[in-house]
Amino acid sequence: MQKRVSTGVTMRPRIAAMALGAVLIAGACVPISASAAVPAACAALQSKYPDWKGKTLVNAINPHTPGYESIDPKDPNKYIGFDIDLGEQIGECLGFKLTYKAVTFAALLTTLQSGQADIVISDIYATEERAKAGDFITYSKVFDGVLVAKGNPKKITGINTSLCGTAAAENTGYVEVPLIQALAPECKKEGKAEPTIQLYDNNANCIQAILAGRADTYINDVNTVDNAVKAYPDKLEKAVAVTIPYQVGIAVPKDKPKFRDAVHAAMMEIYKSGDQAALLKKWNLDPNNLMEPGLLIVK
Repeated sequence: MQKRVSTGVTMRPRIAAMALGAVLIAGACVPISASAAVPAACAALQSKYPDWKGKTLVNAINPHTPGYESIDPKDPNKYIGFDIDLGEQIGECLGFKLTYKAVTFAALLTTLQSGQADIVISDIYATEERAKAGDFITYSKVFDGVLVAKGNPKKITGINTSLCGTAAAENTGYVEVPLIQALAPECKKEGKAEPTIQLYDNNANCIQAILAGRADTYINDVNTVDNAVKAYPDKLEKAVAVTIPYQVGIAVPKDKPKFRDAVHAAMMEIYKSGDQAALLKKWNLDPNNLMEPGLLIVK
């Protein structure tokens, strides 16, 4: 198992302020210990959910989505991004540390199901089909962007019949794949060819497919698309942003409801403290993605 560590945020601004306030009230002569830095709400959660305190858990990630999870270009032994920081905040709140297992996107949930990972925090959309493999703690709204070559030569306007006859690059297992495939009957009615799909293992390969002229579009999280346009402003553009009926979620094993409830409770504290919003700002992600954490459980 490959292990890496993130740069992490070791002291969260608002949670840290809450902890410091508690120390000052207790007395200036009291030394500030590691345990004293745990905010009251998280200390209560560690008492309620002690099973994971002091443990090191494995987070399965697909580290090819800059802004969310990627290899640190300054240190290939580290992962960085919103999801990396978020996972470490959850761990700090519940008292555990994280190590990482890098896999393809399609292998995220199978890695969880096989017991090779304890949790998946990797910009994965929570769907009812995926929730058959793991319970989800949802934490972010989903806005997709439609990435095309500069000038949008195929005049693509969304997940609609403008995709007829085009080639879409998508990651294996992504929810956009069946949405595009479902256009085939509508294309046929209009006397057009159905869209074809090229499957890749990560975002970088999908983007390269457009740059190389092998694909006409790549539809994925709007922040990922925006970052691609920033990286190649003379070659790529976002044709349009579309909403799709999903939320981003953290996956945990279905047979560990207590762990699911602990992670959900920690996420609520991170959301209420304002730290989740601060992380969106830190990683230049759309603040409109912010939402109160919820659950998606399929029996």
